[in-house]
Amino acid sequence: MKQTALLLFSLTSIVYAQAQPKLVQTVSKKGDEVVIPFQKYTLDNGLTVILTEDHSDPIVHVDVTYHVGSAREEIGKSGFAHFFEHMMFEGSDHVKSGDHFKIISAAGGQLNGSTNQDRTNYFETVPSNQLEKMLWLESDRMGFLMDAVTQPKFEIQRSTVKNERGQNYDNRPYGLASEAASKALYPYGHPYSWLTIGYIEDLNKVDVNDLKRFFLRWYGPNNATLTIGGDIDVKQTLAWVQKYFGAIPRCPDVQKMDLPAPVLDADRYISYVDNYARLPLLYIEYPGVKMYDKDQAALDALSLIIGQGKNSLLYKDFIKTRKAAQASMSSDNSELAGTIGIQVIPYPGASLADMKHKVDSVFAEFEQRGVTDDDLARFKGSAEADYINSLASINGKVRELAAAQTFTGNPDQIGRELSDIRRVTKEDVLRVYNQYIKGKPAVILSVLPKGGAAQPVAADNYTVDNTHYQAPDYGYAGLVYHKAKDNFDRSVEPSTGPNPVVKVPAYWTGTTDNGIHLIGTYTDEIPTVTVNLSIKGGGLLAALDTAKAGLPNITAQMLNDETEHFTAEQFNAELEKLGSTIQVSATADATVFSVSSLTKNLDATLDLLKERLFHPRFSAESLERIRKMTLQGFQIAKTQPAGVATSVFGKVLYGPDNIRTYGLAGNERTVPRIGVEDVQAFYDRYFAPNLTSVTVVGDVSEKEIRRKLSFLDTWTQKDINVPGADTTVAERTPNTIYLVDVPHAAQSEIRVGYVTGVNYDATGTYYRLLLANYPLGGGFDSRLNLDLREEKGWTYGASSQFASGKYGGTFSAGAGVRAASTDSAVAEFVKDISGYTDGGVTPTELAFIKSSIGQSDALKYETNAQKASFLSRIQLYGLPHGFVDEQNRILKALTADDVNDLAKQYLDVHRMAIVVVGDKERILPGLSNLGYSIVELDADGRRK
Repeated sequence: MKQTALLLFSLTSIVYAQAQPKLVQTVSKKGDEVVIPFQKYTLDNGLTVILTEDHSDPIVHVDVTYHVGSAREEIGKSGFAHFFEHMMFEGSDHVKSGDHFKIISAAGGQLNGSTNQDRTNYFETVPSNQLEKMLWLESDRMGFLMDAVTQPKFEIQRSTVKNERGQNYDNRPYGLASEAASKALYPYGHPYSWLTIGYIEDLNKVDVNDLKRFFLRWYGPNNATLTIGGDIDVKQTLAWVQKYFGAIPRCPDVQKMDLPAPVLDADRYISYVDNYARLPLLYIEYPGVKMYDKDQAALDALSLIIGQGKNSLLYKDFIKTRKAAQASMSSDNSELAGTIGIQVIPYPGASLADMKHKVDSVFAEFEQRGVTDDDLARFKGSAEADYINSLASINGKVRELAAAQTFTGNPDQIGRELSDIRRVTKEDVLRVYNQYIKGKPAVILSVLPKGGAAQPVAADNYTVDNTHYQAPDYGYAGLVYHKAKDNFDRSVEPSTGPNPVVKVPAYWTGTTDNGIHLIGTYTDEIPTVTVNLSIKGGGLLAALDTAKAGLPNITAQMLNDETEHFTAEQFNAELEKLGSTIQVSATADATVFSVSSLTKNLDATLDLLKERLFHPRFSAESLERIRKMTLQGFQIAKTQPAGVATSVFGKVLYGPDNIRTYGLAGNERTVPRIGVEDVQAFYDRYFAPNLTSVTVVGDVSEKEIRRKLSFLDTWTQKDINVPGADTTVAERTPNTIYLVDVPHAAQSEIRVGYVTGVNYDATGTYYRLLLANYPLGGGFDSRLNLDLREEKGWTYGASSQFASGKYGGTFSAGAGVRAASTDSAVAEFVKDISGYTDGGVTPTELAFIKSSIGQSDALKYETNAQKASFLSRIQLYGLPHGFVDEQNRILKALTADDVNDLAKQYLDVHRMAIVVVGDKERILPGLSNLGYSIVELDADGRRK
């Protein structure tokens, strides 16, 4: 390990004569064109600033994108860009460690960061009165981070990143497939040959000085784009930007990278054994194109035709014929290169070699059939709608502008990208197929389940060659740390103006003559409409016939398939041409038809909703395919520790045979018993207007949507009683840990909690419990997360929550932790919960509850989806118009005694069950020393 004293950075203070921001580009909206109006400025130090006004909601979104991702990393130092993302939240000269999250959460805001191959961004969405404070925070870590980066902080975040890798890659089925394929596709030393998360061995051997060098090289204003959108005053915003960012010195110039596309001279066969996979995976990857390439849209169209949706050839030849559980194709584009990938997970009995041969047959079929007018219409309709829907939030608008500026130098790319989509021809699609796929070598990866009989497609024939690698000059020589000198006192946290006035969306309600409850709100921010039609029942109805549990879910899936007048493929094609979606799903309480449409296509979309709702066709062939996929899904779910933990936790609380734990999805015993006649009878009996509620949000008036939904008026009422849920709670032996063994698991999953019996109440005990839980596990700054993640470094995140509905609820706390710390983490969960109950809430925590939750309303009603969720909750629970005002009154009057009384009553750790899922051989000795009885369960929650 290097010593900190070896860090040879010279420190100087510089004062820049600051000119005013220079306006370099303005874009305004003309007519009905899809565009984000903005103004682009530059500062003397090279910082690019993009401002877009949007006064539809009293919020602002701030994004700082640095043009540095894992592509700027050196061999042997992978994961630095992502690691540094974590360090940027660990405090700076004028912001204490942890305060970045605390300040924004206290303001009712949300924040995060993300890293990919090509860029790292940091972003926050807050009430508009908090903008100056956000600029102070972001500028302080851009210009004043170095002295705050310490070895102890480094060690904690190194551990957190390793936990993140374990949770997202090492501890899940097929989690390492992309890493293996990339290593084989790109030449040794190419920065896309490793994952952004990096290698554990690289993270283990670096120290804090390596990280500081990385910051000095890449984290300067001239390598950054600051994008601000929302309820802003441009003149004032520019003044704040100049004040806080203007004196920050440049970093060394960053040149645009340009590397040759990978070239394969023959198919490269590779394989590895997966500890968690139950089924093998065929993963084929071809070199593709960069982002914004002229062929990007055509390759997207090709991927849709061959491998996306029910009209694709892979679906027809693999999924519909029940040869594979999954089969898809996609084209992914990054700054330096792109990939074209095909993934197939075959059902038992089919070899990976068979799957590869079948993929080749699909290519031959495509060559014979060509590209149809219908193919192009489906691609163009769905791609355009996806683009427009991505702009629903100010976050989406800012993200689009920031990415376009970072990678092209011009934020205004929407028109060009939409034009590229609309211009795609049949000839373009055939050309890119011939250019990038036909007869071209690929990386062919076989992922093999551990201990199984599956064989790779072919013997491995490729190993990485590192003999010809020459490391480039990354520009680390002679780095000097210049600390800016401001003309104001940066240590003073900016004040905020009065909280913005937050208006709950104005909404209308009504009831049709046949009993359908309607609720809706009008918004024309983007030309789209969301309609949710919910039919009461869902998983609750499984209680009427427990032998056929899973029937509600099977029925919902079949409703997504064929109808009387359309095959599944024809129905899907019509939706794609319109750029619409109609998705049916079952929940514990209801069957829900979720509809999204561009305003111009709403009539045609509702015609399809009418077909799907009133004219389904339940065929034996469709049922057999869905049953097979469902049964295989049960097996796959048992390989994922996080899913196993949540499932077994429910069975420990309610009992393994309680219908609440399996009524919606069913299990391996009940699903095979479900026949077509059962699905038809379920639909005929329980789909009725008097059980139905409809929520409408978007660019349509009440009068218009009532007329457009008039086809529902012909629906006949039925005499139906929906049963309540079984609220039985399992008897448990106290002082017990329930252990599920997953051999060789990289992490352990922990769940702690019990059944509270508290029903949902927007202004009663349940709402107050949400407030009481907030300091314990309700946010990043909660006791559990600060302890297990930020102080101990054992997990990527720990949390707790109260959840409830009409039939009782639960309290649960949990985390995925590194295996070596499992016993310590269990003890820490118990200690933290008990400490909160025994010691009570602190004055600081009480103030934080009120500040954070009290200001968060500004962010709750921005998008169509958020508004629809808000209105649906009003419908489901019959909430009065003024319930939000009442919640605010409760929050304002909340006292420490209120919180402490709730904690003592509902957070008694002695009433809670503890479930641990992990590698028994590794974690049992430590758990045995905690003083608990150990009961071993299988993945179904039954005693071994």
